[in-house]
Amino acid sequence: MKKLGLIINPIAGMGGSVGLKGTDNTAAEAFRRGAVPRAGDRAKAALSELLPVKEEILVYTCPGAMGGDTAEEMGFQTVLRPGTAAAGAGMESDGASMDAGALPESLSATSAEDTRKLAEWLLSEKVDLILFAGGDGTARDVYQAVELSSPCVGIPAGVKIHSPVYAKNPRAAGRLALLWLTGKLSMTQEEEVLDIDEEQYRKEHINTRLYGYLRVPKEWTLTQNKKAPSPLSDAAAMESIAYEAIRQMEPDTYYIIGAGTTTRGIMEVLGLKNTLIGVDLIRNKELVANDLGGKELLSYIKGKRAKMIVTITGGQGYLFGRGNQQLTPEVIREVGKENIIILATKTKLASLSGRPLLVDTYDEELNHSLCGYYKAISAYGEATVCKVAEE
Repeated sequence: MKKLGLIINPIAGMGGSVGLKGTDNTAAEAFRRGAVPRAGDRAKAALSELLPVKEEILVYTCPGAMGGDTAEEMGFQTVLRPGTAAAGAGMESDGASMDAGALPESLSATSAEDTRKLAEWLLSEKVDLILFAGGDGTARDVYQAVELSSPCVGIPAGVKIHSPVYAKNPRAAGRLALLWLTGKLSMTQEEEVLDIDEEQYRKEHINTRLYGYLRVPKEWTLTQNKKAPSPLSDAAAMESIAYEAIRQMEPDTYYIIGAGTTTRGIMEVLGLKNTLIGVDLIRNKELVANDLGGKELLSYIKGKRAKMIVTITGGQGYLFGRGNQQLTPEVIREVGKENIIILATKTKLASLSGRPLLVDTYDEELNHSLCGYYKAISAYGEATVCKVAEE
């Protein structure tokens, strides 16, 4: 029997869709705004790739929302960490039914310390692989307990996810785990654990720090690259792109301006207040509102003419699912695939070395429907044809 360690940070990613740019110290506020926990579903998607060999796997985890509930629901044999309360027992599935003032007790019982202690126990049990669902903060907690002592794979469930210890999407994480546990992969690679100070991030001061390295099974087609900043040399190119995007704007149409330095150029050229790591809304080249969450965006554009302007994450190539979860599946569907406008400098596109642009929302059906070919504005009067894929 193979031993699979499972860690789920049940509140990971909750701050994204409601415009909080992360979940560190903001989970209760995310609940108040109507956020719904998604990390368990992301872990479930990864574990579904292991179902063909589930009789050959023992899942070591905690009771409740940190892993036990998900693994047992899917029929895996589990070994639960002794002396641990069942975090997440009785968790509501609908955020609207939760107490508006605070996290439900089932989730408030989980913390970074719980993640570290669970990882330490998994290490003592000599598991063959640690599979964890969360964001950069979760990866940091796992690293503090494990360092290079055990192979690990991250299931992307957070807001930022700069670290290359994560797979491209949940199912890719499951496939990577399957290859490792069945002996079809035998080599690991040391990958960076990166994180930022979210309090400074919310003030638009972005400072990424390297905390250490985790060993990840080596299969580059399944793991994401690390986030790369836009080079200063691209400033003129981004301004050129902004002028072209503005030239193409149609009257009486709402334009959702996604997060990022490339899209910020539009707001700067128009002389409008911008939210660098948030999502803004304009119409007729005038500001409608700044820093909107998914539900607020939907309330503005429902049934109206709307387009969405997004850029790609440097080094990774994501259009959706990394740092812009305010663009929820509901918002994307309302806008429509045909009304998605992509901005990308030639430098950013070249850095992908021919790899496709990626989408990783929590809606797999939507991810599939967004695949295909798009024209990305790459300079004034110029566009580059890009392929968009799930992985």
